[in-house]
Amino acid sequence: MKIIIAGAGEVGFHLAKLLSYESQDITLIDTDKASLAYADSHLDIRVLRGDATSIEVLREARVEGSDLVIGVTSSETTNITLCMLAKQLGSNRTIARISNTEFIDNKDVVKFPELGIDELISPEELAAAEIQMLLNKSAFNETYEFEDGTLIMVGVSLPKTAPFVGKMVKEAATIFPELHFMPIALQRTGTQFTVIPRGDTVFKEGDQVYFITVKEGVDELYKLTGKKKQDIKNVMILGGSQVGFKAARDLCANRFNVKLIELNKEKAFDLADDLPNALIINGDGRNVELLEEESLESMDAFIAVTGNSETNIMSCLVAKSKNIKKAIALVENMDYFQLSQSIGIDTLINKKLLAANNIFRHIRRGEVVALMRLNNLNAEILEFVVKADSRVTGTIIRELDFPKTATIGGVVRDGKGYIPLGGFEIMEGDRVVVCCLPEVIPTIERLFL
Repeated sequence: MKIIIAGAGEVGFHLAKLLSYESQDITLIDTDKASLAYADSHLDIRVLRGDATSIEVLREARVEGSDLVIGVTSSETTNITLCMLAKQLGSNRTIARISNTEFIDNKDVVKFPELGIDELISPEELAAAEIQMLLNKSAFNETYEFEDGTLIMVGVSLPKTAPFVGKMVKEAATIFPELHFMPIALQRTGTQFTVIPRGDTVFKEGDQVYFITVKEGVDELYKLTGKKKQDIKNVMILGGSQVGFKAARDLCANRFNVKLIELNKEKAFDLADDLPNALIINGDGRNVELLEEESLESMDAFIAVTGNSETNIMSCLVAKSKNIKKAIALVENMDYFQLSQSIGIDTLINKKLLAANNIFRHIRRGEVVALMRLNNLNAEILEFVVKADSRVTGTIIRELDFPKTATIGGVVRDGKGYIPLGGFEIMEGDRVVVCCLPEVIPTIERLFL
């Protein structure tokens, strides 16, 4: 595919990195010389310095006949203008990153494809949805649902009390004869080394482990990981940002009790008007006395989504010191993901990473139907639809020439989720979830596409 990406920030760089593993024809456009130089030295792509809304620059990027143009600059106006111009100049498909979610809310009224914009992506909307999902499965620090929850991915840090700490994967599997879950990736505590578990991989205390499970397997994982299913009802949100507003709105709609703290007085009054079912407090959430006055210790979850990553992290640490069940911090710097488990915060979320993963799924629609990057791990999860002429069709899993740094975590067949073992035969129409290290993605694709 011939793909043009405008914006060499974290979203654009992450997208270009994912696509560069597959030898796509990628052109990255930005006005910032340093960002382009970094991308040029780290990725096998073409870089072009200039204004993405310049027709001359777009022609130099060979926009005519391009398969896809993606606008992920920090400017919503630039992204929208770029997509409209690119479509007029001959691009096949366009995606724009936006911050004003009114566009998404009213996409049935405003026909954006007619304007030249095929897809709209809002990092803020994605972050709010991620918060909702994390609270629904509160014992885990990362979750993702495939096919409306037919298969569920959860991430958890193993406590010392987990029954299978010290056991190999194949030994842990015998604890439940009818296996309803599969470990797909883990990271040893204190390291940045990602392991794709095999049968002889040993679980250790502090491991960050990701499992694929079916709905009935969630309760098994609670038992096996030593985690307790926690009821989350009372939620405190720090920051009336777009993410904070959307999270509060969605949580109120799902009957959570929400308190939202906002420093700006005028903004707090506006939020009170827009969120009648939430309690809006005007104050400085960095003030521990204020948090205690507002009964922080009685909260089940604390969510920090101010515009300052350090404030979010520090306030979550205060919340955890009060034995809050769940603390979630919004961070801008993806390097902070290395800290989440070591400093005791349950989950860090990054809008840019969520946006990049979401855009990638749109890119691969019809081939890979879903793709996500695991937070803090150098691993990707892909979901394939098996075709009649796929190399895996009609083959038993143990007979596949599968890389050791990849594993099949689950299969959806006729609307039902399965956790496949070695004797499972893959059939046409199956939706197969694979976890692998990035460098073997092309090998995996050749098996399925």
